[in-house]
Amino acid sequence: MPQAGKRPRRSAALRLPLTQGRPAASVGQVYERLEREYGAIRWVPRYDPISELVLTVLSQHTSDVNAKRAFCNLLDAFGSWERVAQASPEEIGRLIYVGGLSRVKAPRIREVLRRIQEMRGSLDLSFLKELPLEEAKEWLCQLPGVGPKTAAVVLCFSLGMPAFPVDTHVHRVSRRLGLVAPGVNADRAHRVLEEAVPPERRFPLHVYLITHGRRVCKAPRPRCEACVLADICPSSLVPPAASR
Repeated sequence: MPQAGKRPRRSAALRLPLTQGRPAASVGQVYERLEREYGAIRWVPRYDPISELVLTVLSQHTSDVNAKRAFCNLLDAFGSWERVAQASPEEIGRLIYVGGLSRVKAPRIREVLRRIQEMRGSLDLSFLKELPLEEAKEWLCQLPGVGPKTAAVVLCFSLGMPAFPVDTHVHRVSRRLGLVAPGVNADRAHRVLEEAVPPERRFPLHVYLITHGRRVCKAPRPRCEACVLADICPSSLVPPAASR
């Protein structure tokens, strides 16, 4: 037992180096096993693009629950994103305080909304669906505080475009499986995974990896003994002879 007041030392195994000598898993194997485990995934739009964009900004560095509360507070108070764009950062900040980092997110949300209005004359982002994927991502990434993950979420979840969002769970699981090299950060992983995954499988695999990361491939203690990918995962803590 570790002594009280001292942080237990993480074992070398829990750092999940590629210790078992297995090659990296293939995208096809991962997809097919997770599909069997979690069932078929069908894309349906979640929000309109501008709402998806605001929600994604609010979700940065906070829980989904708190981001949704902040999102609902804004819409309940103002009724439209056009009115949010005219509000002061202080007004916005009070309403999104529950989501954390309100002093950063409030002016950013207002600036994003105003910048879109200046460039497009409205907050309608449906035109992005008519652009090639890379052009649509570049257009969104010119907005203040919008990076590859936020752009991919908007395009994928709202417009059904084959972008591959990489959040903390997706990045962790894909690195452990060897789908993404250890030195590839989350921003670069978007391009790596988009190139490796067929377009029609990107949205389902994104959902599968998030689900698997939350339920099984957790940080810092993955449940490798319960993982359907244990025998093909180079980071598995299950010895090869014991895996499925």
